[in-house]
Amino acid sequence: MKRRDFLKSATLAGAGLLMGCYSRNRFDIILRNGQVFDGLGHPAQRLDLGLRGNQIVALTDLSQASADLTIDAYGLAVAPGFIDIHSHTDIELLVNPRAESKIHQGITTEISGNCGDSPFPLSEKDFREYQRRIREQYGIEVGWRDARAFFRAIQRARPAFNYASFTGHGALRAMVVGKNDVLPSPVQIRQMQQILAETLEMGSLGLSTGLEYAPGSYAKTDELIALCQTIAQHNGVYATHMRNEDDRVEEAVAEALQICRTAGVSLEISHLKACNQSNWYKEPRLLDMITKAAESGLPVQADRYPYNAWSTGLTAFLPLWARQGEREEVLARLKDRTLEAEIRQYIEARGQRIGGWDKVVISDCFTAKNSHYEGQSIAQACRQSGQSPFQFIRDLLLAEENRVGVIGFAMSEENLKKTIAHPLVTIGSDGSAVAPYGKLSEGKPHPRHYGTFPRVLGKYCREEQIFDLATAIHKMTAQPAQKLGLKKRGCLEVGYYADIVIFNPQTIIDRATFADPHQYPAGIEYVFVNGQLVIEHGQHTGRCPGEILRSQRS
Repeated sequence: MKRRDFLKSATLAGAGLLMGCYSRNRFDIILRNGQVFDGLGHPAQRLDLGLRGNQIVALTDLSQASADLTIDAYGLAVAPGFIDIHSHTDIELLVNPRAESKIHQGITTEISGNCGDSPFPLSEKDFREYQRRIREQYGIEVGWRDARAFFRAIQRARPAFNYASFTGHGALRAMVVGKNDVLPSPVQIRQMQQILAETLEMGSLGLSTGLEYAPGSYAKTDELIALCQTIAQHNGVYATHMRNEDDRVEEAVAEALQICRTAGVSLEISHLKACNQSNWYKEPRLLDMITKAAESGLPVQADRYPYNAWSTGLTAFLPLWARQGEREEVLARLKDRTLEAEIRQYIEARGQRIGGWDKVVISDCFTAKNSHYEGQSIAQACRQSGQSPFQFIRDLLLAEENRVGVIGFAMSEENLKKTIAHPLVTIGSDGSAVAPYGKLSEGKPHPRHYGTFPRVLGKYCREEQIFDLATAIHKMTAQPAQKLGLKKRGCLEVGYYADIVIFNPQTIIDRATFADPHQYPAGIEYVFVNGQLVIEHGQHTGRCPGEILRSQRS
């Protein structure tokens, strides 16, 4: 070899060696000096994280490494991005894909389609009605009927966080059986099973039920077992808003466990609680029921939001028989004087069970003409209008065509703390992605839309000390990821996706209130989704790197 060729070869080899060293010590992003919680419940460690692309590629001392962006997380907690296992976000991501109220909480993955309500599958008739309603409310055109097309629409919108969904039993039953209180035929059961299997193959995580709501409430246990057998065959999850959460809540838990056992399906009990003071003594019994079931080998967990008030539609105060059918049919029953006495009796009984109409607050109305009632209790609104509770509720539902949201204060603080501290209970907001501006700022929604995860970390972890920080983070990250079969999510480990939240454990807290809910929390400093910085110093960067997630159970 000539001297010139030798020197050239040596120079190239040396450059390659330097390049190799450079690449191993060069990252897109380095997070330094933070207290790193892996999400598995282990104590924090002082480590650095190195990110390349959408993954965590180093978790060690990186003091000698360099990066395009370095964040000093000294004094801050570094954790996996939070997974909201129970949400109701769907069309909101087409209205505002920045997902403001959720990403500001540190939520990097949103699990929707809960309580039997998903925007798929849709019959041709329901599709036309859904189109009309969304066009009227948001000025948006929708063009899907099945899960695949819906997920494509969400992906095209490029949401700020990762997104996954259950298939809603209410939507499924409405498509095949209709919206009335009838038993499905064997042929219709098989149709539902087939459509359900198709949605699972399209990416759905499983089946959710809303057994307090029409039309899901009309399903018998055998129907649910048959559908859950299909879920079990696909290694999916059955998430249930149970048939009752107050006077018959123990029977409702027993039914959910029966379905789990008989169908061999993984069970998630949604927002576990015992409502109304006369039932508060039951909540420890519910926890005991799921504990014993899990000890016997049943795959059961539950979730809960950290507030003592629920939120739903005002139509929940109508008897089930009055809610069946299309909206026009429900409104016709409200106008029918021959039905007035029976509906009045049911509504008045519901008011007594919750403890009075001062405990039910109107959160949002569809039209501006009644928006002055938002934030008022039904008792206050009745005094203002001069009507009885029945008259006010009936007239408001007729004026708003059933589109009225309410908040009910019905739970015990002591029970809440026991429930969210339970090892089988994860954290879910039961809220949607809204914003303090634009179309999604209307009304006075439940503060859980903005404050769920910071409230757990600030009020119940730091202040109430019902669990330590590592345990709280585990309930928000690895535990729901494992339940749902989300691979490489929910932990800070090399090779995992870089969904990361960095927060100040001394200042994190919710700011949203029932009177003024549209407020971001304090203490969330940085949020990364798939390796991209979405929240920086508490401000949205405008980046929207979210992906559609699907269960990856083996």
